[in-house]
Amino acid sequence: MMSFGNDSDRPWVLDEDAAEPIVRAAVEGGVNFFDTADTYSHGASEVATGRLLDKMLTRDEVVVATKVFMPMTPGENGAGLSRKHILSAIDASLQRLGMEYVDVYQIHRWDNRTPIEETMGALEDVVRAGKARYIGASSMFAWQFAKAQRVAERAGGTPFVSMQNHYNLLYREEEREMIPQCIDQGVAVIPWSPLARGVLAGNRGREGERRTTRANTDQFTDYLYSHPSDFDVVDRVTEIAGERGVSPAQIALAWLFHKPGVTAPIVGATKVGHLEDALAAEQLKLDDDEIRRLEEPYVPHPVLGHF
Repeated sequence: MMSFGNDSDRPWVLDEDAAEPIVRAAVEGGVNFFDTADTYSHGASEVATGRLLDKMLTRDEVVVATKVFMPMTPGENGAGLSRKHILSAIDASLQRLGMEYVDVYQIHRWDNRTPIEETMGALEDVVRAGKARYIGASSMFAWQFAKAQRVAERAGGTPFVSMQNHYNLLYREEEREMIPQCIDQGVAVIPWSPLARGVLAGNRGREGERRTTRANTDQFTDYLYSHPSDFDVVDRVTEIAGERGVSPAQIALAWLFHKPGVTAPIVGATKVGHLEDALAAEQLKLDDDEIRRLEEPYVPHPVLGHF
């Protein structure tokens, strides 16, 4: 739902009217899990999420996730994972969503300035107050995730049930520690940026071409996907897509659906066609040789997306 919200300063974000047919197509296609964050369009995404879903599904039918950590108000208390900010942020998110609770309340990143005991205690209070059904985490090191889970266990509290991490064909470092840990502990993996912010779908070229509004304006993509080998992987995705007669996006998403531990990639869409590709990818079966060919060009990357 990051792609939706009125009056966003991101030129590729759609207002609610433009977003409605995409969300409706998702609901009609069987999607029931919708992910947002307080920081997306500075709260406008949460507002759009609440309004749009209220038109299409009952509260019991839909699973809504949002996040806390990023700066939302000026000053030291307007960000992070302190008790003060978490308890303020959940109330603000619920007000924007127009909901009494969220299904999954996620920490958007690790907070080096707050003891994890304080963070887990505050999240436990959010759950006990009925403002969240479950809690989840996002990009961090595996040792940090293990520490947080251990703190919750020792306190007899609520552990994280999901990990929203950075994982796609262009960035596979999560296969080293985080994903095996999640599989071992029964934690759902819900990767963000499954199409590498559109790079795997062809929104950029090897020689620097920028083919979409987002490609021209999303500087975070430049930081994440600038490794020389990245376009070798993109070329391989395009090659196999041509052989199958489907879009590169379908191939890249289908690969994720085949990976152990992955529960539900967090797919963004700004066109109905993007949503249709995602739904088709869930039905697309790749053989072992195709998976091997897709993974072959990958080379190790530095850690990206934790900060």
